[in-house]
Amino acid sequence: RAIEFEIKRQAELLDAGEKVVQETRGWDEENEKTFSQREKESSHDYRYFPEPDLPKLRLKELPWFADLPKTLPELPWQKRERYQKLGLKTEDIEQYVSDFKLATFIDAVISELKEPDLIKVASNFIANDVAGKRKKEPDWLPDVKVFTEVVRKYTAKELPSPQAKSSILSGVIAEVVSDDSLASMVEKIIADNPKAVAEYKSGKAESLQFLIGQGMKLSRGSANPQTLNALFKKVL
Repeated sequence: RAIEFEIKRQAELLDAGEKVVQETRGWDEENEKTFSQREKESSHDYRYFPEPDLPKLRLKELPWFADLPKTLPELPWQKRERYQKLGLKTEDIEQYVSDFKLATFIDAVISELKEPDLIKVASNFIANDVAGKRKKEPDWLPDVKVFTEVVRKYTAKELPSPQAKSSILSGVIAEVVSDDSLASMVEKIIADNPKAVAEYKSGKAESLQFLIGQGMKLSRGSANPQTLNALFKKVL
C-alpha cells in the first residue's frame, strides 16, 4: 500500500513539474499514506558507496561462469513450457511446478508412455486422483509401471474408470469380467427383467441404462459399461 501510494504521489509531483525529494518516508497506517521522516542530501548519506575491504568481483571473467547455467536444475518457467508443449492443462501444470515429487513422477510416466494422448490421460489421473491422495499422504506415489499399465488399459477401454482409479490408488490392477462371462450375465439380466426389456424395445432408451446398471451391480463394478452396452444392444 505504501508503494502504491508513493507511485501516485511521486507521479503527481513530476506531472506538476516539481522535484521528488530524496528522503526517508514512513507509513501512516491509520490514514493510509506516507509521511516524511528525514531528508538525505545524496546517496552516500545512505552509505551507498563501495566497501574498501571488498574487491570487485567480475563473475563473467571467472573460468567456470560460462558453464554455470548447465549445472542448474530445470527452472519453473522451463518446466511450464515443456508441459505446455505436451498439451497439459494449465491448472495441472501449476500442480507439477509447485510439487517437486509430483513433477518427478509425471516425468517418469511421460518417459514410459511417450504418446501425447496417453500422457494427457495420465495427467488427468495424476492431477486428480494421485494429487488427491497425496493431500492425506504427502509421501505416497503410485508405482510407475502399474500406473502406466492402468493408463494403457483405460485408454484401450479394457478398464472402466472406477476400476482404473481404484487400481491407481491400491497399486493392484483390478480384474475385469471377461466378455464370455458378461454375455452370460446379459442373458440372465434380460430374462430376469422382462418389463425393462419390453420398455426398451418400445423405444424407452433409459431402460437400457437400467439393464446396464444391473450388470454393474452383478459384477460388483468390475464389468466394462461400454462392453455391457454393446452386448445388450446386440442381444436385444
